[in-house]
Amino acid sequence: MIIYVVKSGDTITSIGERYGVPVEELIAYNQFENPEQLVVGQTILIPQEGGEPRREIAVNGYMYPYINPEILRQTLPYLTFGTLFTYGFTPDGTLIPIPDEIPIGIMKSGQVEPFLLLSTLTTEGVFSNSLAHSMLNDEEAQDKLIENLLETMTSKGYYGLDIDFEYVLPEDKEAYSRFVEKVTERLNQEGFKVMVALAPKTSADQPGLLYESHNYERLGAAADWVLLMTYEWGYTYGPPMAVAPINKVREVLDYAVTEIPPEKIFMGIPNYGYDWTLPYIRGESRARSIGNVEAVEIAAKHGAVIEYDEMAQTPYFYYSDELGTEHVVWFEDARSIQAKMDLIEEYGFYGAGYWNIMKFFPQNWLVVENNFTVKKI
Repeated sequence: MIIYVVKSGDTITSIGERYGVPVEELIAYNQFENPEQLVVGQTILIPQEGGEPRREIAVNGYMYPYINPEILRQTLPYLTFGTLFTYGFTPDGTLIPIPDEIPIGIMKSGQVEPFLLLSTLTTEGVFSNSLAHSMLNDEEAQDKLIENLLETMTSKGYYGLDIDFEYVLPEDKEAYSRFVEKVTERLNQEGFKVMVALAPKTSADQPGLLYESHNYERLGAAADWVLLMTYEWGYTYGPPMAVAPINKVREVLDYAVTEIPPEKIFMGIPNYGYDWTLPYIRGESRARSIGNVEAVEIAAKHGAVIEYDEMAQTPYFYYSDELGTEHVVWFEDARSIQAKMDLIEEYGFYGAGYWNIMKFFPQNWLVVENNFTVKKI
């Protein structure tokens, strides 16, 4: 596969002729909705014959239970696991369920194993460190929660558990490690796997509420696998920048492999971008989350030229909307996904974890497939 970057004057026909690929094949391969409306700087994938044998990796896709069934079905060939976000719990260990039967059934039909995600996310959409504190310091509640998890996972056909406790109080660092050790030991006894989501740290003593309670060495040793949440440098309330700049991601990876065996690591990959209005005003500005296909559509609509930041290994562009307001968009394309696949290969990771698969991004899966064989359990 060749990743081609559209230049001024290119058409889908001229690109096909240049590489000896029929236009119809090029359109079908890239799943273009409007192949005649190309954007300068846009990536197009050119299929090629042959290729080297590919290493097998696992791919985990995060989703909400209301995912469009057709999008999930389209994504199944590229997934090993699918993780449903999110079950909650009460301080006494009672599980708060989600309507997960339909997506579990679809996943099973495509040889994709489901993971139950357990988090401290509240109905207000925030991670509660008080809820975490209560659970982490109550052995009786933990025992009840574990038994409820086992009953639910067994009855619904889950393959494993994904634990995502964020912003845990620093004073609960040790208790959190013990909790993950306890849950993993009990679930492993019953044949279930356990994964734990880790904040993107660059050192053991990194300050900040997001980082301090996540002990990479202890949690990495306890769980079967870990997900490194290597995204959200660019985020809703932050200044405009790449969501997962490669230079920043690499800093996390370099530290992670000193504490956790690479074969236990899923590297997090974002399947989205952000659209910021300018100027950015800290405390006031709010970026809009967009899909990667949508980003190219916005560029086409406003006649923007897509640029590429070589340090971040991420595309971006500027445009003016109908009211004359300036915007900047950072998103993912085939080049930025290839850069992330290169890191997975370089470090020898077990696989990739996508947040999230709610919007179908055809080029991403073609790049994954071109680099690796997706593991099926």
